[in-house]
Amino acid sequence: MVFTGIIQEKAKLVKVSRFEDFSQIEIETSPKFIDGIQIGASVSVDGVCLTVTSIDDNRLTFDIIVETLNVTTLSELESSDLVNLERAARLGDEIGGHLISGHVSGIVTINKIEKTPNNHIIFFEAPDYLIKYIFSKGYVSLNGISLTIGEVNNAKNTFSVYLIPETLRVTTMEEKKVGDKINLEIETQTKNMVDLLGQMQVSK
Repeated sequence: MVFTGIIQEKAKLVKVSRFEDFSQIEIETSPKFIDGIQIGASVSVDGVCLTVTSIDDNRLTFDIIVETLNVTTLSELESSDLVNLERAARLGDEIGGHLISGHVSGIVTINKIEKTPNNHIIFFEAPDYLIKYIFSKGYVSLNGISLTIGEVNNAKNTFSVYLIPETLRVTTMEEKKVGDKINLEIETQTKNMVDLLGQMQVSK
């Protein structure tokens, strides 16, 4: 399954159940989003590919296994939190963003937010193993949103993205604050190219 990074809905968690090495979340969606969806369907929840396990009117339930809890921000979700949703792309759908697998590469942290009359700029701090894949004008998925990278500061392990009003309106990014953690997925072609060049350097 793949996603396009164009968020279709900002939805609210209505229930979070935690067990040993396992969680279950219930999300309330609009009738439009849930229309035609079936148990077993793939949905991107804040950039994480999850499988629908039950449907009750306009509520979807998802199971989250320990591996996903360990490598994403889903372990921190609480009832009433808002999340970004996107249904899996179908053959023939327009790719408005870039292809996203829903397999999170790692977690980044917001370390600065700049707001001007015409811009909303968010700066992120990334761990060493991620920053090497992040390039100015390249693509990245942040909580499931396909975004173009602004500036990159490799010395400080930081990068920025510029958000347009429409992105702020339809996603959870406007509610985010400094210190919040965000799921990041590296664009596949970029990762493959960087890894290939790294292997070539080692083999010399």
